[in-house]
Amino acid sequence: MNRIRILVVAALVVAALALPQAALAAPPESANCWGKVTSQRATALHDIGTHSSGQAEPRLGLGNLAHLLGFETPGELGAFLGGLDGIAATNCS
Repeated sequence: MNRIRILVVAALVVAALALPQAALAAPPESANCWGKVTSQRATALHDIGTHSSGQAEPRLGLGNLAHLLGFETPGELGAFLGGLDGIAATNCS
């Protein structure tokens, strides 16, 4: 019985050490930036807000568009566009 406990504890320790530390870290600030910038623009300018289901099919998709433009995530694209649009109300800070 003690051997089983020791093996289980050892396996848990090995598994905990094997996990990449990045998986345990908080997500980057830009992770939610797309939603934040979009919400700010909708509140400030009232010029967006149509649901994507009203668009023509097939849609490229936000994640695919971000990757196509060289960004890792939609949040990074949102941070970039929030700084590019020249509107003080849209930022990811």
